[in-house]
Amino acid sequence: MKKIEAIIKPFKLDEVKDALVEIGIGGMTVTEVKGFGQQKGHTEIYRGTEYVIDFLPKVKIEVVVKDEDVEKVVETIVKTAQTGRVGDGKIFILPVEDVIRIRTGERGEQAI
Repeated sequence: MKKIEAIIKPFKLDEVKDALVEIGIGGMTVTEVKGFGQQKGHTEIYRGTEYVIDFLPKVKIEVVVKDEDVEKVVETIVKTAQTGRVGDGKIFILPVEDVIRIRTGERGEQAI
């Protein structure tokens, strides 16, 4: 099993979620996060004062999938989250040792 963490632009969330549901992903965790990469933030002017916005709003999607579903999920996220502009995000793939469904006690792939 693998955990896929995708950091994407917030306005792409609904499109990515719908695409993942369409390929059979039944659950995910979504967190509002802030960060920066190559964008390095930007400046804004509010009431005549310039402010540096170092951390930009992003959304993190977390999904745990079977090993054989990893590429399909990654391709779906890339295809739907990509705008071609700096700041589209990143995808991280991590190994998952075990999963336990609290309600039933099921373990492993049955608990996904």
